Amino acid sequence: MYITPLVVFFSLATQNYFSYFAVIFLFGFIPLIELFTKGSKQNLTALEEEIVKKDKTYDILLFGLVPVQYLLLFLFLFWVSMPGLSPLVKIGMSTAMGMACGVLGINAAHELGHRNTKWEQMLSKLLLLTSLYLHFFIEHNRGHHKNVSTDEDPASSRPGESIYSFLPRTLMGSYLSAWSLEKERLNKIQKPILSWQNQMVRFQLYQISFLSAIVWIFGLDATLYYLLAAFIGIILLETVNYIEHYGLRRKKIGNSYERTRPIHSWNSNHPVGRLLLLELSRHSDHHYNASRSYPLLRHFDDSPQMPTGYPGMMLLAFFPPLWFGIMEKAIEKYTKI
Repeated sequence: MYITPLVVFFSLATQNYFSYFAVIFLFGFIPLIELFTKGSKQNLTALEEEIVKKDKTYDILLFGLVPVQYLLLFLFLFWVSMPGLSPLVKIGMSTAMGMACGVLGINAAHELGHRNTKWEQMLSKLLLLTSLYLHFFIEHNRGHHKNVSTDEDPASSRPGESIYSFLPRTLMGSYLSAWSLEKERLNKIQKPILSWQNQMVRFQLYQISFLSAIVWIFGLDATLYYLLAAFIGIILLETVNYIEHYGLRRKKIGNSYERTRPIHSWNSNHPVGRLLLLELSRHSDHHYNASRSYPLLRHFDDSPQMPTGYPGMMLLAFFPPLWFGIMEKAIEKYTKI
């Protein structure tokens, strides 16, 4: 999991056209490797699970990504604000920082956001702040996990929907959903919507303050490149959302839906993507039991399997004719289960 920050650091430190190395590595080199690997379907035994649960190494590695992300962000802002760098190099540095915002700033935050302690949830919010995507903490946990693989979920792509149609729908829909969820929560406890008790109000103020500090310390030019990096990180997240549930739908039973099952998420056992993304590609088990920590996630034989790893499928999504040609056949196979 520390390969990504190392690659991002190298891309930033070069301060030349090698600044594009991170995006080439993650979406060129990794997909090429995973195209020729299959990965393991093996799960931990009950005894191995107990050993992993007691092993704090996995948590330490996860917690360590928080200071690493903030260090990378500081270095990015410091270097991108230096005079003499060409706009093309700065854009390359923004793509590298965008990889960190997506993989560390949001993906690691996703894992921490499902933990039960206030400490771990605070770390999740600190990471999401670096991508200016704090509302994800609300909408993902209380919205997406409830409505996944239904038309009520803005983060679940629909059959025949291209990534270019999905992105504006999910970006706006997820943000509005977070406001709606907070409004519903506050109504239940009879608290005013526009108050400090509203997490969405606090989140907006945190993000405005964070951006203001960056403008004040590093200048407007560096801030604009940072906004580009944060946007790239957000697009990475939403592209992952697009591929994770594409075309898979839960059946409606009366006024509710069937329970989320392993057949409602796309999976990949390709090893490199699993390591880079904290086992995110074993997504069925995550939705089946959201409290399971990342090293414990399991493979299910009836889970829909992608033909290659997550990085390669994310890249493929931006070429709709190829995406539809491959995925529609796969959907036919798995929706019969």
